[in-house]
Amino acid sequence: MMNNKYCVIMAGGIGTRFWPKSRQRMPKQFLDILGTGKSFIRHTFERFLPLVPAENFLVVTNYKYKDLVLEHLPELKEEQILCEPIGRNTAPCIAYATYTLMKKNPQAEMIVTPADHLILNEEDFRKIISECVSFAADHDAMMTVGIKPTRPDTGYGYIQVSNQEPISKVKCFTEKPNLELAQTFLQCGEFFWNSGIFIWKGTTIVEAFKKYLPEHHALFSEVEKADTPEAERAVIEKAFSECRAISIDYGIMEKADNVYVRCGEFGWSDIGTWGSVYQHSRKDRYANAVPEEGCYLYDVRSSIVSIPKDKIAVVSGLKEYIIVDTDDVLMICPRSEEQNIKKFIDEVKFHDGDKHI
Repeated sequence: MMNNKYCVIMAGGIGTRFWPKSRQRMPKQFLDILGTGKSFIRHTFERFLPLVPAENFLVVTNYKYKDLVLEHLPELKEEQILCEPIGRNTAPCIAYATYTLMKKNPQAEMIVTPADHLILNEEDFRKIISECVSFAADHDAMMTVGIKPTRPDTGYGYIQVSNQEPISKVKCFTEKPNLELAQTFLQCGEFFWNSGIFIWKGTTIVEAFKKYLPEHHALFSEVEKADTPEAERAVIEKAFSECRAISIDYGIMEKADNVYVRCGEFGWSDIGTWGSVYQHSRKDRYANAVPEEGCYLYDVRSSIVSIPKDKIAVVSGLKEYIIVDTDDVLMICPRSEEQNIKKFIDEVKFHDGDKHI
């Protein structure tokens, strides 16, 4: 009997906010930024493996990273890696995976997840995902997972629930509010962080594409007619060159009236910035997040230091700084200014081209 549960891992991003550690040739999903001994994508695969057999995983990534995915996830076959010719945000990514699965199994039930989340309590997390899969299987529902906010964070999208039940119909989405609005959301108690994890039946999301993103449906549904790998590649090249770049949140979830959220607490973080790495790292008595060996700090407080193995760093007199050293780039900046990393990248690229990006 065919197992209808599938997991789609979205792993195509470059992770520019983790520059200079994350690069075009080796983006953050393939790095062990937290020092756990495993990459983000490996953690993600192992997290869902108790729920989904290895043969029912799909990874959507840029064609440049196909070999990296197979290196980090040797359990997968080449045909389980869907290669995007160009990044177009999450809606085209999910459309590619959806129509590929519908061609293989029209009864597919899908879990869609980013490749780079931190989950501390994985058993509770899997229980919640299982509840979502069961609910989506029995209802015409698109599910997402909401996280109880612990602070007025302006880096996350928010979901407003219509009641306090564990599974609630979504009242509205709000994308990355300002600080004042985030504080209001926190006090209100009706708003949860949007984790970016989705669960639905393949048939349900296909109907949503037809209704809310008909141009994406028209382009990507051609995958089902492609009868050779070459024909499918031609369809995908055409679809990505012509489709609009848009997130699944803006394109479908914010418009649909059958969106539900399962709220929970399981130690979740979208590890998207050096600041979030600092927050979740073990710190010394002076609140510094540093490697166990190789760092000599003098009058340094509340800073994060990342250096290559077998390298020595001597740092003196810095407070609340990010220090990241690689073989060819050294970045030192205040933690409060890490939003300028994209500006740093643009400047380096302008003067030196792509070799350090």
